[in-house]
Amino acid sequence: MENSNATIRRWEDMELDILVKIFMSFDIYELTSGVSRVCSSWRLACCDPILWKTLDLGLLRSNFIKIPSPPYVWVDAPSDKRLMQLLKIALGLSRGSTTSLIFHFNLYLRDEHLIYAAERYFTTYGKRCPQLKRLVLPAWNRITKVRICDAVSKWENLESLTMPSIGTPGYIMEKIGACCKNFTQLKVMGPCDVSFATAIANHIPNLKVLSLRCSMLHKEALVIILEQLQQLEVLNISHCLLVEVPPLPASKKVFRELDLTIIEKSLRLKQFFTCQDDLCLLCQLTIADDGLLRWYKYEESLWRADEISSLAH
Repeated sequence: MENSNATIRRWEDMELDILVKIFMSFDIYELTSGVSRVCSSWRLACCDPILWKTLDLGLLRSNFIKIPSPPYVWVDAPSDKRLMQLLKIALGLSRGSTTSLIFHFNLYLRDEHLIYAAERYFTTYGKRCPQLKRLVLPAWNRITKVRICDAVSKWENLESLTMPSIGTPGYIMEKIGACCKNFTQLKVMGPCDVSFATAIANHIPNLKVLSLRCSMLHKEALVIILEQLQQLEVLNISHCLLVEVPPLPASKKVFRELDLTIIEKSLRLKQFFTCQDDLCLLCQLTIADDGLLRWYKYEESLWRADEISSLAH
C-alpha cells in the first residue's frame, strides 16, 4: 500500500549549490548540451559564475588539412559552425563571468568567432568583457591583423596571453601595450627572432613573465630580452633550439649550452627555466622539428604544459 505521507521531491526543488557542484563535473559539451533548459532552477545553476571562470574549449578542434600557402590550413564548414554554436551557448550562460578563455592548439578561429567572443559582453551586458584576464589562443592562421587588434582593444584588463609566433609581431605587441595596462605574462608558441624580441621590449617593457619553450630562439633575441626587459622576473627557454644566424646566407649555428654571458645576464631573474639535454624528449622533438614543434603530432597534454605554472593549462 502506498504511503500517502511520502514527500515527492522535484528536480527543480534541489538546492542550487548542490546542482552547481554536480555541474562542475560536466565538460563543456555537457554544460552546453541543453541542461540549462530543463527548468528555471537548472538554468540558474548553469549560469553560476564558478562554472565559467575558465572557459576551456580544449575539447573542441577543427577538422583541418595543412596546405602550403596562407593561411596554411583548410577547415571544413561544419567545424566553423560547431564552434560558433558552442560559443553562443557558452558565452550566453557565462553572463560575462569568464576570466580565462582557452582555445585548443588545433582550433582555427575565423574573424567572426574572435569578434563574437570579444563583443558578446558589450552588446548583451553593456560592458567590455572587463573580467577577461587570460587568453590562450595559439592558432591565428585565419584571423586578420585588424580583427585581433579589435579584440585586444576590448579586453582592456588582459593580463596573460598565449599566442603563436608571427612574422610581424610589432602590431599586436603595440596594441597590447596601448590597451592592456595590467598585462604581465606572455607565452609564445613558436620561433623568437630579433624582431619579435625587439617588439616585446619596445611595447611591453613591464612584462614580468615570459615563456618561449620548445621553439627556435635566436641568441641575439635572448640577449635583447635579458637586457631590455628590466621588469622581467621569470623566463622559460626550456627545450629551445638556441641558434645564431649569420648576416650572410649560411647554415645557422646551434648552441647546446648557454655561454657565460647569457648566464650572467640571467642572474637578476627570480626564476630562469632552461633545459638543453640530449636525453630530454621535448628537446629531441624540438630539434627534430627544427625549432617549430608540430604539436598536432604528439600527445594532447604536451602543448598545454609549461614549466611556469601560471602559463600551464
